Amino acid sequence: MDLLINCILWLVFTLVWAMTLSFVSRGRHKQLPPGPKPYLVIGNLLELGAKPHKSLTKLAKVHGPIMSLRLGLVITVVVSSASMAKAILQNHDLSFYDRKVPEAVLSLPFPHHEFSLAWLPVSTMWKNLRKISNMHIFTSQKLDANQELRRKKIKDLLAHVEDNCHAGKAIDVGQAAFNTSLNLLSNTIFSIDLVNPNEREFKDTVSGILEEAGKPNLSDHFPLLKIEFVQHIS
Repeated sequence: MDLLINCILWLVFTLVWAMTLSFVSRGRHKQLPPGPKPYLVIGNLLELGAKPHKSLTKLAKVHGPIMSLRLGLVITVVVSSASMAKAILQNHDLSFYDRKVPEAVLSLPFPHHEFSLAWLPVSTMWKNLRKISNMHIFTSQKLDANQELRRKKIKDLLAHVEDNCHAGKAIDVGQAAFNTSLNLLSNTIFSIDLVNPNEREFKDTVSGILEEAGKPNLSDHFPLLKIEFVQHIS
């Protein structure tokens, strides 16, 4: 009985606190881009639906190429135009260079987010990794030097397709494109192929990681609920 009462009180407190933050955030973010009117507490979460990419496309047609959404208690700015994204990243990159690490990534047993260029917050390590990548991988000279490598990987892809056609086997286009892209990237960085064209194991592993990292988590949208027993994705 005491546990039930404590849970009810905790939920009531959380709801009141969330409502308070909701009202406060409205006053703080008056200069946000236009967007759909958020519901109390949950914001615009319901408007995303089962296929967020399609929902965002429809919302962009109404509210424009740059719009704001409130996902729970988190303010999110959505840019759906290539020209707008280019302008933001070129002219206002300092305002948008940080990133939010999903709770699913933070809950992994190994702290990959502390060493990964993709998940690191803007810090000395992130700047050093970015500088190394720009100097040794993504410069025009390096990309030009890898032109023959790209040509070879395309030839390997065509040979793989031809072999399967002669054998009368169906071709998984997505799998073939994934393997080619990954091997091109791995050769650029490590000078080796990471996957065999006829195997799916690595692609399935990467797909599983992306699926886990993309799972919705309450604490991503309601930081107040960042408690182990509420929801923990790992």
